[in-house]
Amino acid sequence: PWRARAGITAAVAVIALTVLSVWRKEFKLKYESWRSLHNLLAIGATGLALWHIFGVRYYLALPVQRVLWIALPVVWGGLLGYVKLYKPWHMLQRPYRIKEIREERGDCWTLAIEPVGHAGLTFEAGQFAWLTIGKSPFVIREHPFSFTSSAERAGPLEFTVKELGDFTSRLKEFEPGTPVYVDGPYGEFRVDDDEAPGYVFLAGGIGSAPVMGMLRTLADRGDERPLYLFYGNYNWEQVTFREEIEALQQRLNLEVIHVLERPAPDWEGERGYITVDVLDRHLPDDRQALVYFICGPIPMIHPVRKALRQLGIPRGRIYEERYEMA
Repeated sequence: PWRARAGITAAVAVIALTVLSVWRKEFKLKYESWRSLHNLLAIGATGLALWHIFGVRYYLALPVQRVLWIALPVVWGGLLGYVKLYKPWHMLQRPYRIKEIREERGDCWTLAIEPVGHAGLTFEAGQFAWLTIGKSPFVIREHPFSFTSSAERAGPLEFTVKELGDFTSRLKEFEPGTPVYVDGPYGEFRVDDDEAPGYVFLAGGIGSAPVMGMLRTLADRGDERPLYLFYGNYNWEQVTFREEIEALQQRLNLEVIHVLERPAPDWEGERGYITVDVLDRHLPDDRQALVYFICGPIPMIHPVRKALRQLGIPRGRIYEERYEMA
């Protein structure tokens, strides 16, 4: 019967949703295409499962069961309407526009946007927002980027992006004045969540983006606590924010440890990757009391987290920001 076919199809949709999320890159599926397909599969699986449940009627014998199964799709539909209709409409009422796009080291670009006709938004250092650039917010074309500007300044919002995909490679082509719609802020990767005696930042490549937002914010506050930045990159020329990080050492109690995978022959700093030996050489004796922020590609996060655990750092003092959604 069709109710059985609906249940089987819903199960297949859930399996397909999971497989495409875990192995998106292996299937060479573009991020935008994956998001659209993800939404369709999720809605389809839910709708077909409800069709199956109401068709079988096994879980609808009691009135309270009927109320529950009718209320659930109503709530889900309301949430879907809020995300897909109300939020885009609200973003249309509070537009932004590109003020400038400037080039950074390491094939990165900093996007500065300013509010149009409103006061803008506030955020906490380390958070991110979803940006829709040059398109209607009703179109599924938003991308998540970390704030790199200081949370203490009222100027334009800044996001630094590395050329890694189709959209990020085109970012530099947008002209000043292009409309931008912002959904945010979001994220629990925040420096204000834990009043520690000091912080340790461990960044790989463009994983330095939220870290820069944190460092700029702490510098504007005149923070005097000890800070440590372990920054892994391919070579010296690829170190994004290199000059500004050096300048921040004059404003903060900041020790910077650059770790280069392929340094020049005369490089005197750390080589290879951020390992337990590198951390042990540079962290202070009271390392267990510090709070640690890790941000970068997945292959970097796992070994760094393991190295911290080997050094006895409690799990509750380690925060991670992953640049991989699926």
